[in-house]
Amino acid sequence: MEYKRIRKYHKLLRTLRTTRRHLQWLRRLWAWICAHTTWLRPVGRVLAKVLLAIARWLNPRRYISLLDFYIIKKFIGTYVFSIILIITIAIVFDFNENLSKFTQYHAPWRAIIFDYYANFIPYYSNLFSPLFVFIAVIYFTSKLAGNSEIIAMMATGMSFRRLLRPYMFTCVLIAATTFYLNSYVIPHGTIIRQQFENRYRRNKVTDAAENVQFKLSKNTVVYIQHYDDNMKRGFGFSLDKFQDKKLISHMTASEIQYDTISDTKYHWKAMNWKVRVLKGLKENIQMGAEKDTMLLMEPADLIYSKGQQETFTSPELLDYISKQTSRGAANVKQYEVEFHKRIAMSFASFILTIIGASLSARKRKGGMGLYLGIGLALSFGYIMLQTVSATFAINADAPPMLAAWIPNILFAVIAFFCYRQAPN
Repeated sequence: MEYKRIRKYHKLLRTLRTTRRHLQWLRRLWAWICAHTTWLRPVGRVLAKVLLAIARWLNPRRYISLLDFYIIKKFIGTYVFSIILIITIAIVFDFNENLSKFTQYHAPWRAIIFDYYANFIPYYSNLFSPLFVFIAVIYFTSKLAGNSEIIAMMATGMSFRRLLRPYMFTCVLIAATTFYLNSYVIPHGTIIRQQFENRYRRNKVTDAAENVQFKLSKNTVVYIQHYDDNMKRGFGFSLDKFQDKKLISHMTASEIQYDTISDTKYHWKAMNWKVRVLKGLKENIQMGAEKDTMLLMEPADLIYSKGQQETFTSPELLDYISKQTSRGAANVKQYEVEFHKRIAMSFASFILTIIGASLSARKRKGGMGLYLGIGLALSFGYIMLQTVSATFAINADAPPMLAAWIPNILFAVIAFFCYRQAPN
């Protein structure tokens, strides 16, 4: 035991000596650099001043004071607390409503917790984020006004515009987080949640399609009479190619099978195929039992399920919209609305925060009950208008981008009116 302790001390001494030699070598290297590069000293001083100026400009305390940190802490704390409170109540009601279905379809507890509710919480927290922002702003700003803290701030010469600065900083954080989650994180969890719902709640999985027809390219049209997604197999297949609006090739096959083990995408096998090549009045016919072919389509292009647009990330949405538009598909609008809605929802935090702060910043004898009710009505009105405008854009011939931004435009007008009426 004593030998091990002595050996340990010797090892520590050797490490310290090695470190000391390294420090001495670095000191000599630095002395040599200083002696042979005296012309760099003025440049170093200028560079140090520039870096110091940039550091001062980027320092958060230049823009955020202690009072701002106090308001930001109150804002984020109330926002998180409202999310936890309301989502907990929503989970209780949802579980109570679906318990019979979970029991009927024998849903395992692990799937209920990790596949359903683990993705239920971020999805609905992000969906109702504008509501939570509004509730948080109304609640803690009314508390500040009730405790005469806002009156004290105004008494120091602070304007209402300056008071909104920490609110806007917090909205930047919330909006960026909401957009990132909505565009890149939540869609992956939505896939798992929808698979759980289709299996254990609705007991209905969309695994087949009938009479699928779309463009593969500008002059190529494909048609499948029946497609089975479980087997990745289509029946009654035809492929028509056109040139100057004239049919030049017509391919038919009794079945086509997607190759799931191929190293490349778009690899299909056609069974009992026949190709008719038309050249003027002449016709060349080829046929066979099996043929490997490359078709610019995947099984995901043939099956559409309800809420499928929510399972795509934003880059995937753009690719899908571009691909489906070039094919002349009719179900593109709901994907365009979903893409623009994700951007518009991020800006809702700023609009509703201005409305909430403007309504609740004034101290009133009646308390915050009336204005909390007004705030809830406005936030629910925003969510309802967002749903109505999205449905209107999908079912009617309305621009998807305009439909997604209509709630923000209308509530921006309300926010401007409330800001003009706020205490200054």
